[in-house]
Amino acid sequence: MVQARFIEMSDVNPLAFAVAKRDGDTLTLVKDAIRNKRVHLAFQPVVQTQRQTRVAFYEALIRVEDAGGRIISAGQFLPQIESHESGRVLDCLALENALGILRENDGLRLSVNMSARSIGYRGWTDILDRSLAQDPELGSRLILEISEDSAMTVPELVVEFMREYQARDVAFALDDFGKGFTSFKYFRDFQFDILKFDGDLIQGISQNPDNEVLTRALQSFGEHFDMFTVASKVEDRADVKVLEDIGLDCLQGYYFGAATIRPPWQVSEEMAEG
Repeated sequence: MVQARFIEMSDVNPLAFAVAKRDGDTLTLVKDAIRNKRVHLAFQPVVQTQRQTRVAFYEALIRVEDAGGRIISAGQFLPQIESHESGRVLDCLALENALGILRENDGLRLSVNMSARSIGYRGWTDILDRSLAQDPELGSRLILEISEDSAMTVPELVVEFMREYQARDVAFALDDFGKGFTSFKYFRDFQFDILKFDGDLIQGISQNPDNEVLTRALQSFGEHFDMFTVASKVEDRADVKVLEDIGLDCLQGYYFGAATIRPPWQVSEEMAEG
């Protein structure tokens, strides 16, 4: 009996067990945050390269708050819940909150992350359709960001979805561009409005000649297809100078401001009033 128990325990893969436990804990955390209304948006500015005091738009990033009040960024939970129902619920909450903010702030432009899986999720599309029907002008101030990996899971569906909503003035950004290997056939079909270059390619670019060459090539690619280009993870002045020289349209990263739950445009208004 003891020997059988030893064999049973030795067959367990410690890494697989640890991963399964981590994913289970993460899912529980997110479900708890949704149930207790501890889901927030954090806003990070995306500035014009040629006029870096001018914000082109803000990216609205999903955050959850744990029971202790700690704010947890998307990178710490999204990979574990992407394929679960909770991932779709978070997409719904992010979209609904962002559209509400756009309704309350004329002239503001926001980008919101979404999964290609949410295209077939009725609750998410209902939120989008209802808001655009009530106020069609919102479409011109909404950007939907889809990661390169997500877009390539169901490319035909994404292409059809984009065409439908671009006709309603919604813009689309391909996030993490350069990280994966998007099929060039589908890339032509997608017709994204914005390319957001992968942050790992941009971060420290002033010290990485190889990444600079790749970024120049991707920028040329974006220009050829008449797409607006954005560099993410811009963190120091040296990198800014390289990106200015390459000619990207917009820059985003800690150098210009971290993502904050308190809307930055409200802070600016309060400072101006003071």
